[in-house]
Amino acid sequence: MHRRRIKRILVVDARRRRRIKRLMISVFAGAAVLVDAGAAAAQAAASNEQLAITTPPAGSAAWVLDESFGRELPDPATADPAAVAAFFASLTPAELDRLIAEYPLVVGNLDGAPLAARYRANRVAITAERDRARQRGQDLTLDATARALATSRANDSERLLADGRQILAFDPRGRGLVTEVWGDLATAQRVAVLVPGSDADLGHFDQTAEPLRSPAGMARALYAEEHAQSPGTRTAVIAWTGYVTPQGLGPDAVTSRLAEAAAPRLERLLGGLKQTTRPDAPPALLCHSYGSVVCGTAAPTVHGAQATDLVAFGSPGMGVESAAELGTGVQVWAARNAGDWIGNVPYLEVGGLGHGADPTTHAFGAMSISSLGANGHNGYLAEGTASRHNFAAIALGHYGDVSGPSESQG
Repeated sequence: MHRRRIKRILVVDARRRRRIKRLMISVFAGAAVLVDAGAAAAQAAASNEQLAITTPPAGSAAWVLDESFGRELPDPATADPAAVAAFFASLTPAELDRLIAEYPLVVGNLDGAPLAARYRANRVAITAERDRARQRGQDLTLDATARALATSRANDSERLLADGRQILAFDPRGRGLVTEVWGDLATAQRVAVLVPGSDADLGHFDQTAEPLRSPAGMARALYAEEHAQSPGTRTAVIAWTGYVTPQGLGPDAVTSRLAEAAAPRLERLLGGLKQTTRPDAPPALLCHSYGSVVCGTAAPTVHGAQATDLVAFGSPGMGVESAAELGTGVQVWAARNAGDWIGNVPYLEVGGLGHGADPTTHAFGAMSISSLGANGHNGYLAEGTASRHNFAAIALGHYGDVSGPSESQG
Protein backbone atom coordinates (compact mmCIF):
# COMPACT_ATOMS: atom_id res chain seq x y z
CA MET A 1 0.00 0.00 0.00
CA HIS A 2 2.79 2.39 0.94
CA ARG A 3 4.64 1.71 -2.34
CA ARG A 4 1.46 2.31 -4.37
CA ARG A 5 0.90 5.65 -2.61
CA ILE A 6 4.46 6.76 -3.33
CA LYS A 7 4.07 5.67 -6.93
CA ARG A 8 0.85 7.71 -7.28
CA ILE A 9 2.61 10.76 -5.83
CA LEU A 10 5.47 10.38 -8.30
CA VAL A 11 3.05 10.02 -11.20
CA VAL A 12 1.14 13.16 -10.16
CA ASP A 13 4.41 15.08 -9.78
CA ALA A 14 5.58 13.94 -13.21
CA ARG A 15 2.28 15.03 -14.73
CA ARG A 16 2.56 18.42 -13.03
CA ARG A 17 6.06 18.90 -14.42
CA ARG A 18 4.87 17.96 -17.91
CA ARG A 19 2.00 20.47 -17.66
CA ILE A 20 4.40 23.26 -16.66
CA LYS A 21 6.71 22.36 -19.51
CA ARG A 22 3.83 22.32 -21.99
CA LEU A 23 2.73 25.73 -20.66
CA MET A 24 6.14 27.25 -21.29
CA ILE A 25 6.37 25.69 -24.74
CA SER A 26 2.92 27.05 -25.54
CA VAL A 27 4.09 30.51 -24.51
CA PHE A 28 7.01 30.17 -26.92
CA ALA A 29 4.76 28.80 -29.64
CA GLY A 30 2.07 31.41 -29.05
CA ALA A 31 4.58 34.21 -29.34
CA ALA A 32 5.98 32.63 -32.49
CA VAL A 33 2.50 32.49 -34.01
CA LEU A 34 2.07 36.19 -33.28
CA VAL A 35 5.27 36.93 -35.16
CA ASP A 36 3.73 35.36 -38.28
CA ALA A 37 0.13 36.46 -37.73
CA GLY A 38 0.41 39.97 -39.09
CA ALA A 39 0.45 43.49 -37.69
CA ALA A 40 -2.94 43.30 -35.98
CA ALA A 41 -1.99 40.28 -33.87
CA ALA A 42 1.39 41.76 -33.07
CA GLN A 43 -0.23 44.97 -31.85
CA ALA A 44 -2.60 42.94 -29.68
CA ALA A 45 0.36 41.19 -28.09
CA ALA A 46 2.17 44.49 -27.59
CA SER A 47 -0.81 45.80 -25.61
CA ASN A 48 0.04 43.25 -22.90
CA GLU A 49 3.76 44.00 -22.89
CA GLN A 50 5.46 46.21 -20.33
CA LEU A 51 6.76 49.61 -21.40
CA ALA A 52 10.48 49.73 -20.63
CA ILE A 53 11.78 52.82 -18.86
CA THR A 54 14.95 54.03 -20.57
CA THR A 55 14.76 57.81 -20.13
CA PRO A 56 15.78 59.95 -17.12
CA PRO A 57 13.17 60.64 -14.42
CA ALA A 58 10.73 63.53 -14.21
CA GLY A 59 12.41 66.90 -13.77
CA SER A 60 15.37 66.08 -15.99
CA ALA A 61 14.36 68.48 -18.79
CA ALA A 62 14.09 71.42 -16.39
CA TRP A 63 17.35 70.37 -14.72
CA VAL A 64 19.25 70.50 -18.02
CA LEU A 65 17.87 73.97 -18.82
CA ASP A 66 18.59 75.39 -15.36
CA GLU A 67 21.27 78.10 -15.70
CA SER A 68 20.82 79.59 -12.23
CA PHE A 69 23.91 77.84 -10.85
CA GLY A 70 26.22 79.66 -13.24
CA ARG A 71 27.35 76.41 -14.88
CA GLU A 72 25.82 73.51 -16.74
CA LEU A 73 24.26 70.75 -14.72
CA PRO A 74 25.27 67.23 -15.85
CA ASP A 75 22.73 65.81 -18.29
CA PRO A 76 21.10 62.79 -16.60
CA ALA A 77 20.75 61.10 -20.00
CA THR A 78 24.38 61.34 -21.09
CA ALA A 79 26.75 62.33 -18.24
CA ASP A 80 29.00 59.51 -17.04
CA PRO A 81 29.14 58.83 -13.30
CA ALA A 82 32.67 60.28 -13.01
CA ALA A 83 31.46 63.62 -14.39
CA VAL A 84 28.47 63.51 -12.05
CA ALA A 85 30.74 62.87 -9.06
CA ALA A 86 33.01 65.77 -10.04
CA PHE A 87 30.04 68.11 -10.37
CA PHE A 88 28.65 67.26 -6.93
CA ALA A 89 32.10 67.65 -5.39
CA SER A 90 32.08 71.27 -6.63
CA LEU A 91 28.80 72.20 -4.90
CA THR A 92 28.44 74.16 -1.70
CA PRO A 93 26.15 72.67 0.99
CA ALA A 94 23.54 75.32 0.17
CA GLU A 95 23.65 74.46 -3.54
CA LEU A 96 23.26 70.78 -2.78
CA ASP A 97 20.26 71.47 -0.51
CA ARG A 98 18.64 73.49 -3.27
CA LEU A 99 19.13 70.79 -5.89
CA ILE A 100 17.62 68.17 -3.60
CA ALA A 101 14.61 70.39 -2.88
CA GLU A 102 13.98 71.35 -6.52
CA TYR A 103 14.97 68.16 -8.33
CA PRO A 104 14.63 65.24 -5.90
CA LEU A 105 13.94 62.62 -8.57
CA VAL A 106 16.96 63.69 -10.61
CA VAL A 107 19.39 63.74 -7.68
CA GLY A 108 17.96 60.54 -6.22
CA ASN A 109 18.50 58.60 -9.45
CA LEU A 110 21.79 60.12 -10.57
CA ASP A 111 24.53 57.49 -10.50
CA GLY A 112 27.75 59.08 -9.28
CA ALA A 113 26.00 61.50 -6.91
CA PRO A 114 26.94 61.20 -3.21
CA LEU A 115 25.11 58.39 -1.42
CA ALA A 116 23.86 60.58 1.43
CA ALA A 117 22.48 63.11 -1.04
CA ARG A 118 20.62 60.38 -2.92
CA TYR A 119 19.12 58.97 0.27
CA ARG A 120 17.89 62.47 1.23
CA ALA A 121 16.53 63.23 -2.23
CA ASN A 122 14.64 59.98 -2.41
CA ARG A 123 12.92 60.63 0.90
CA VAL A 124 11.66 63.89 -0.59
CA ALA A 125 10.52 62.14 -3.78
CA ILE A 126 8.85 59.25 -1.95
CA THR A 127 7.04 61.64 0.40
CA ALA A 128 5.70 63.55 -2.60
CA GLU A 129 4.54 60.32 -4.26
CA ARG A 130 2.87 59.14 -1.05
CA ASP A 131 1.00 62.44 -0.69
CA ARG A 132 -0.05 62.46 -4.37
CA ALA A 133 -1.32 58.89 -4.10
CA ARG A 134 -3.21 59.66 -0.87
CA GLN A 135 -5.01 62.53 -2.57
CA ARG A 136 -6.03 60.27 -5.46
CA GLY A 137 -7.19 57.64 -3.00
CA GLN A 138 -9.59 60.17 -1.48
CA ASP A 139 -10.75 61.67 -4.79
CA LEU A 140 -14.42 60.69 -5.14
CA THR A 141 -14.43 61.66 -8.81
CA LEU A 142 -12.34 58.53 -9.46
CA ASP A 143 -13.86 55.07 -9.60
CA ALA A 144 -13.39 52.61 -6.74
CA THR A 145 -10.66 50.64 -8.52
CA ALA A 146 -8.56 53.74 -9.21
CA ARG A 147 -8.92 54.88 -5.60
CA ALA A 148 -7.92 51.47 -4.28
CA LEU A 149 -4.85 51.37 -6.50
CA ALA A 150 -3.86 54.86 -5.36
CA THR A 151 -4.27 53.90 -1.70
CA SER A 152 -2.09 50.83 -2.25
CA ARG A 153 0.57 53.01 -3.91
CA ALA A 154 0.45 55.42 -0.94
CA ASN A 155 0.91 52.54 1.51
CA ASP A 156 3.81 51.08 -0.48
CA SER A 157 5.50 54.48 -0.54
CA GLU A 158 4.89 55.04 3.18
CA ARG A 159 6.73 51.82 4.05
CA LEU A 160 9.84 53.08 2.27
CA LEU A 161 9.88 56.12 4.57
CA ALA A 162 10.40 54.06 7.74
CA ASP A 163 13.38 55.07 9.88
CA GLY A 164 16.65 53.55 8.79
CA ARG A 165 15.69 52.71 5.22
CA GLN A 166 18.28 53.77 2.65
CA ILE A 167 16.64 54.24 -0.74
CA LEU A 168 19.33 54.62 -3.38
CA ALA A 169 16.90 55.14 -6.27
CA PHE A 170 13.17 55.73 -6.65
CA ASP A 171 11.12 56.37 -9.77
CA PRO A 172 7.31 56.38 -9.54
CA ARG A 173 6.73 55.94 -13.26
CA GLY A 174 4.74 52.89 -14.33
CA ARG A 175 4.72 50.14 -11.70
CA GLY A 176 7.48 51.95 -9.76
CA LEU A 177 11.23 51.35 -9.53
CA VAL A 178 13.02 51.04 -6.18
CA THR A 179 16.62 50.38 -5.13
CA GLU A 180 17.49 49.95 -1.45
CA VAL A 181 20.72 49.46 0.51
CA TRP A 182 21.42 47.39 3.62
CA GLY A 183 24.63 48.21 5.48
CA ASP A 184 26.96 51.18 5.16
CA LEU A 185 27.60 51.33 1.43
CA ALA A 186 30.12 54.14 1.77
CA THR A 187 32.50 52.09 3.92
CA ALA A 188 31.67 48.51 2.86
CA GLN A 189 34.54 46.15 2.14
CA ARG A 190 32.27 43.81 0.17
CA VAL A 191 29.21 44.85 -1.85
CA ALA A 192 26.55 42.60 -3.40
CA VAL A 193 23.83 43.62 -5.86
CA LEU A 194 20.65 41.54 -6.09
CA VAL A 195 19.00 41.69 -9.52
CA PRO A 196 15.43 40.30 -9.25
CA GLY A 197 13.26 38.77 -11.94
CA SER A 198 9.61 38.97 -12.98
CA ASP A 199 6.96 40.85 -11.03
CA ALA A 200 9.42 42.98 -9.04
CA ASP A 201 8.20 46.57 -8.65
CA LEU A 202 7.20 49.09 -5.99
CA GLY A 203 4.11 47.10 -5.04
CA HIS A 204 6.06 43.85 -4.65
CA PHE A 205 9.38 45.24 -3.46
CA ASP A 206 8.94 44.32 0.20
CA GLN A 207 6.48 41.57 1.13
CA THR A 208 5.78 40.52 4.71
CA ALA A 209 3.77 37.33 4.07
CA GLU A 210 6.39 35.66 1.87
CA PRO A 211 9.48 37.87 2.18
CA LEU A 212 11.72 35.77 -0.07
CA ARG A 213 9.38 36.46 -2.98
CA SER A 214 10.47 40.10 -2.81
CA PRO A 215 13.78 41.84 -3.58
CA ALA A 216 13.91 43.40 -0.11
CA GLY A 217 13.35 40.06 1.60
CA MET A 218 16.11 38.38 -0.41
CA ALA A 219 18.50 41.25 0.31
CA ARG A 220 17.82 41.14 4.05
CA ALA A 221 18.44 37.39 4.08
CA LEU A 222 21.73 37.73 2.22
CA TYR A 223 22.90 40.59 4.44
CA ALA A 224 22.06 38.60 7.59
CA GLU A 225 23.91 35.53 6.28
CA GLU A 226 27.00 37.59 5.42
CA HIS A 227 27.05 39.02 8.93
CA ALA A 228 26.63 35.54 10.44
CA GLN A 229 29.52 34.15 8.41
CA SER A 230 31.86 37.10 8.82
CA PRO A 231 30.72 39.56 11.50
CA GLY A 232 33.97 41.49 11.28
CA THR A 233 33.58 42.30 7.58
CA ARG A 234 31.83 45.52 6.59
CA THR A 235 29.25 44.50 3.99
CA ALA A 236 26.47 46.13 2.01
CA VAL A 237 23.70 44.57 -0.06
CA ILE A 238 21.74 46.43 -2.73
CA ALA A 239 18.32 45.27 -3.91
CA TRP A 240 18.18 46.73 -7.42
CA THR A 241 14.69 46.94 -8.87
CA GLY A 242 15.98 49.51 -11.32
CA TYR A 243 14.30 48.17 -14.44
CA VAL A 244 10.82 47.28 -15.65
CA THR A 245 10.43 43.54 -15.07
CA PRO A 246 8.14 41.11 -16.92
CA GLN A 247 4.76 40.34 -15.39
CA GLY A 248 3.93 36.67 -15.07
CA LEU A 249 4.64 34.32 -17.97
CA GLY A 250 3.58 36.68 -20.75
CA PRO A 251 5.54 37.49 -23.90
CA ASP A 252 8.04 39.66 -21.98
CA ALA A 253 9.25 36.66 -19.96
CA VAL A 254 10.40 34.73 -23.04
CA THR A 255 12.20 37.55 -24.87
CA SER A 256 15.22 39.66 -23.96
CA ARG A 257 13.54 43.00 -24.80
CA LEU A 258 13.26 44.21 -21.21
CA ALA A 259 16.70 42.82 -20.35
CA GLU A 260 18.26 44.79 -23.19
CA ALA A 261 16.61 47.95 -21.87
CA ALA A 262 17.73 47.12 -18.32
CA ALA A 263 21.39 46.30 -19.02
CA PRO A 264 22.57 49.92 -19.55
CA ARG A 265 20.82 50.91 -16.33
CA LEU A 266 22.66 48.16 -14.42
CA GLU A 267 25.92 49.26 -16.03
CA ARG A 268 25.30 52.83 -14.87
CA LEU A 269 24.61 51.62 -11.34
CA LEU A 270 27.95 49.79 -11.30
CA GLY A 271 29.67 52.81 -12.81
CA GLY A 272 28.22 55.00 -10.07
CA LEU A 273 29.37 52.60 -7.36
CA LYS A 274 32.92 52.92 -8.68
CA GLN A 275 32.73 56.61 -7.86
CA THR A 276 30.97 56.47 -4.50
CA THR A 277 32.22 53.23 -2.89
CA ARG A 278 35.60 51.61 -2.27
CA PRO A 279 35.07 47.87 -1.73
CA ASP A 280 37.98 45.43 -1.78
CA ALA A 281 36.58 43.78 -4.93
CA PRO A 282 33.97 44.65 -7.59
CA PRO A 283 30.36 44.22 -6.41
CA ALA A 284 29.08 40.67 -6.72
CA LEU A 285 25.95 40.27 -8.86
CA LEU A 286 23.30 37.82 -7.63
CA CYS A 287 20.81 37.42 -10.44
CA HIS A 288 17.50 35.65 -9.89
CA SER A 289 15.26 34.25 -12.61
CA TYR A 290 14.76 36.83 -15.41
CA GLY A 291 17.33 38.96 -13.58
CA SER A 292 19.95 36.51 -14.85
CA VAL A 293 18.95 37.48 -18.41
CA VAL A 294 19.62 41.10 -17.46
CA CYS A 295 22.99 40.19 -15.95
CA GLY A 296 23.89 38.06 -18.97
CA THR A 297 23.10 40.99 -21.28
CA ALA A 298 25.20 43.40 -19.21
CA ALA A 299 28.09 41.02 -18.45
CA PRO A 300 30.24 41.59 -21.59
CA THR A 301 30.70 45.25 -20.58
CA VAL A 302 32.01 44.35 -17.10
CA HIS A 303 35.78 44.72 -17.12
CA GLY A 304 38.43 45.23 -14.50
CA ALA A 305 41.62 43.95 -12.96
CA GLN A 306 39.49 41.67 -10.78
CA ALA A 307 36.65 39.55 -12.14
CA THR A 308 33.11 40.31 -11.05
CA ASP A 309 31.34 37.37 -9.41
CA LEU A 310 28.00 36.71 -11.11
CA VAL A 311 25.61 34.19 -9.54
CA ALA A 312 22.70 33.03 -11.72
CA PHE A 313 20.03 31.21 -9.69
CA GLY A 314 16.64 29.99 -10.79
CA SER A 315 17.73 31.07 -14.27
CA PRO A 316 15.79 30.53 -17.52
CA GLY A 317 19.07 31.12 -19.37
CA MET A 318 21.40 34.09 -19.73
CA GLY A 319 20.96 34.78 -23.43
CA VAL A 320 24.09 32.85 -24.39
CA GLU A 321 25.19 29.26 -25.01
CA SER A 322 28.22 29.31 -22.71
CA ALA A 323 29.80 31.32 -19.93
CA ALA A 324 32.69 32.18 -22.25
CA GLU A 325 30.33 34.43 -24.23
CA LEU A 326 29.85 36.62 -21.16
CA GLY A 327 33.42 37.90 -21.40
CA THR A 328 36.57 37.70 -19.34
CA GLY A 329 35.39 40.23 -16.76
CA VAL A 330 33.08 37.84 -14.93
CA GLN A 331 33.28 34.64 -12.90
CA VAL A 332 29.96 32.86 -13.40
CA TRP A 333 28.33 30.67 -10.74
CA ALA A 334 25.01 28.85 -11.16
CA ALA A 335 22.45 27.19 -8.89
CA ARG A 336 19.08 25.55 -9.32
CA ASN A 337 17.25 23.37 -6.82
CA ALA A 338 15.37 20.23 -7.86
CA GLY A 339 11.99 21.69 -6.91
CA ASP A 340 12.33 24.83 -9.02
CA TRP A 341 9.82 24.77 -11.90
CA ILE A 342 12.21 26.88 -14.01
CA GLY A 343 14.13 23.68 -14.72
CA ASN A 344 11.22 22.57 -16.91
CA VAL A 345 11.37 25.48 -19.36
CA PRO A 346 12.84 24.83 -22.82
CA TYR A 347 16.48 25.98 -22.62
CA LEU A 348 16.79 27.25 -26.16
CA GLU A 349 16.61 30.40 -28.26
CA VAL A 350 14.58 30.37 -31.47
CA GLY A 351 13.71 33.49 -33.40
CA GLY A 352 14.24 35.75 -30.40
CA LEU A 353 12.20 33.53 -28.07
CA GLY A 354 13.91 31.86 -25.12
CA HIS A 355 17.15 32.64 -23.32
CA GLY A 356 19.66 30.07 -24.47
CA ALA A 357 21.49 27.30 -22.65
CA ASP A 358 20.97 26.08 -19.09
CA PRO A 359 23.66 27.78 -16.93
CA THR A 360 23.72 24.83 -14.50
CA THR A 361 24.98 22.30 -17.07
CA HIS A 362 28.61 21.27 -17.26
CA ALA A 363 28.74 22.29 -20.92
CA PHE A 364 27.79 25.89 -20.08
CA GLY A 365 31.02 26.36 -18.14
CA ALA A 366 29.79 28.07 -14.96
CA MET A 367 30.83 26.97 -11.48
CA SER A 368 27.91 24.86 -10.25
CA ILE A 369 27.03 25.42 -6.59
CA SER A 370 24.80 23.54 -4.19
CA SER A 371 21.29 24.64 -3.29
CA LEU A 372 20.63 21.73 -0.93
CA GLY A 373 17.65 22.44 1.31
CA ALA A 374 16.19 25.06 -1.00
CA ASN A 375 12.82 24.38 -2.56
CA GLY A 376 10.91 26.13 -5.30
CA HIS A 377 11.66 29.15 -7.41
CA ASN A 378 11.94 31.56 -4.47
CA GLY A 379 13.53 29.36 -1.82
CA TYR A 380 17.22 29.92 -2.49
CA LEU A 381 17.81 32.34 0.38
CA ALA A 382 15.77 30.46 2.98
CA GLU A 383 17.59 30.06 6.28
CA GLY A 384 19.69 26.90 6.54
CA THR A 385 19.95 26.24 2.81
CA ALA A 386 23.25 25.54 1.08
CA SER A 387 22.44 28.17 -1.53
CA ARG A 388 22.06 30.91 1.09
CA HIS A 389 25.39 29.90 2.61
CA ASN A 390 27.09 29.75 -0.78
CA PHE A 391 25.72 33.07 -2.05
CA ALA A 392 27.03 34.85 1.05
CA ALA A 393 30.40 33.09 0.82
CA ILE A 394 30.79 34.21 -2.80
CA ALA A 395 29.76 37.78 -1.96
CA LEU A 396 32.34 37.77 0.87
CA GLY A 397 35.05 36.34 -1.38
CA HIS A 398 35.32 33.21 0.77
CA TYR A 399 35.49 30.91 -2.23
CA GLY A 400 36.93 28.00 -0.25
CA ASP A 401 33.67 27.84 1.72
CA VAL A 402 31.52 27.40 -1.39
CA SER A 403 30.13 23.88 -1.84
CA GLY A 404 29.32 22.17 -5.10
CA PRO A 405 26.26 19.93 -5.53
CA SER A 406 28.12 16.69 -4.86
CA GLU A 407 29.81 18.07 -1.72
CA SER A 408 26.48 18.93 -0.07
CA GLN A 409 24.59 15.91 -1.26
CA GLY A 410 27.24 13.30 -0.56
